[in-house]
Amino acid sequence: MIEVVRPGALTTVQDLGRRGMAQLGVPRGGALDEPAHRLANRLVGNPESAATLETTLSGTAVRLHRPSVIAVTGAPAPVTVDGRPVAWGAPVHAPAGAVLEVATAVHGLRSYVAFSGGIDVPPVLGSRATDLLSGLGPPVLAAGQTLPLGEPAGPPGPLGSLDGAPVSAPPRSLVLRLLLGPRHDWFTRAALEGLAGARYQVAAASNRIAVRTDGPPLERLVHRELSSEGMVLGSVQVPPDGRPMVFLADHPTTGGYPVIGVVPAADLAGAAQARPGASVRFVTTGANIPF
Repeated sequence: MIEVVRPGALTTVQDLGRRGMAQLGVPRGGALDEPAHRLANRLVGNPESAATLETTLSGTAVRLHRPSVIAVTGAPAPVTVDGRPVAWGAPVHAPAGAVLEVATAVHGLRSYVAFSGGIDVPPVLGSRATDLLSGLGPPVLAAGQTLPLGEPAGPPGPLGSLDGAPVSAPPRSLVLRLLLGPRHDWFTRAALEGLAGARYQVAAASNRIAVRTDGPPLERLVHRELSSEGMVLGSVQVPPDGRPMVFLADHPTTGGYPVIGVVPAADLAGAAQARPGASVRFVTTGANIPF
């Protein structure tokens, strides 16, 4: 098992989430930066579906109760084992009793810590992921908590042998493609035409549910109430304040504010790594402006 020495600002257990359960009101959940999660597992010889730790900005520290191969990916951060610096983004052998510490991220927001065998907490609805919206999965890490590890599945993979590795560094400014629809016609022509040129910043209220933005509000053309509709990953919902919010993995499965468009899943890893204050720009595509 591993024992939590320092939990960090927000550290959770994550895997690939609970897919295909939206009709039951269960969010997808799972790692926000999925490529970083998958890479961390490949580095230690795990299947990509194995559970990792997802840290937020300030990292974490855990004590290993057995020898383990570990890897840290996602937001770059100093990594030490018993106070000695070790490689980030590569498999590292750590002995039993050692304290692994991931320090504050240099840039980006979320780091992923994989252990050979994966975090082996009991699955809930087919996943070990912590879902902050629904409350499913294990609790947010706390000091003194212990988490079991599974049996190692295979030898660690050298970095050079991994397809697609290393993943790109977290962006310092965020450019998100936006496929307009289904409710883009609820906004004025000026709002739609100005969206691509508008400059937003990641708001401090952002979390695993959504990236909220600060910036120019989008003017509504239609002001009537909207019945709740299904929400998909990457939906860009516009609440009454007019500032778009991008739904991430813990998003609700339904919502009653208009969705101006959807960000492709491939762009969401960057969104997961954007710190408060980072610039955000939308590049619209897909539908014609209906005027």
